[in-house]
Amino acid sequence: MTIYSKVSEKLIRNWNLYKRDFIWRHNPTPYKMMIAEFMLQRTKANQVEPVFKEFLSKYPNVCGLGEARKIGVAKFTRHLGLHKRSDNFIKSAKYVIDKYRGKFPKNRKALLEIPGVGDYVAGAILAVCFNKREYVVDSNIARFINRYYGLNLKGEIRRKRKIIEIAGRLFNYKNTRILLFSLLDFTALVCKPINPDHGNCVLNKTCGFVQKRVEGGKRRF
Repeated sequence: MTIYSKVSEKLIRNWNLYKRDFIWRHNPTPYKMMIAEFMLQRTKANQVEPVFKEFLSKYPNVCGLGEARKIGVAKFTRHLGLHKRSDNFIKSAKYVIDKYRGKFPKNRKALLEIPGVGDYVAGAILAVCFNKREYVVDSNIARFINRYYGLNLKGEIRRKRKIIEIAGRLFNYKNTRILLFSLLDFTALVCKPINPDHGNCVLNKTCGFVQKRVEGGKRRF
């Protein structure tokens, strides 16, 4: 077992301490993941859940969405402050239908060609729906990697080579779906942007960020 897989194992083993539950995590499909992530852009999960549920009842699959009218989709996106991005929902569905007959591709390069799908969404689809050992990085995961491995990177770090390299090693794991969910929950509730919960962190004994604070005589948790 590598040092990276040990971190992955520990996050999953303690997932029950910070586990969250969202409707899009139940029987996830590439379509569900894509729609959920489109809606979650700059919007809190608890606000997205009821809209996501209603959206899926009206547009249950990529073919249904591909036939949707913009005005119909806009009714949902407007509630989430995403009215300017409503086109992406329909364009992405039509692209998958026209290019792949409604079946989502299983590689990052092809997924990135779908309108509105960025690197994080592509990685999430690969990890969650296809159990591919592919890196997944959003701002929260990047923050965790930066802290835990003591990288001390500044600015917009999620696209930095070192972050992606370490993420690739963490996700070189047998169950990438569970790893992603546990990591997302850990970074949301424990390794938070402000006031991280060091006292309840299952990784605090090996965290570079914590150890630096201890060495500097700043242990206040």
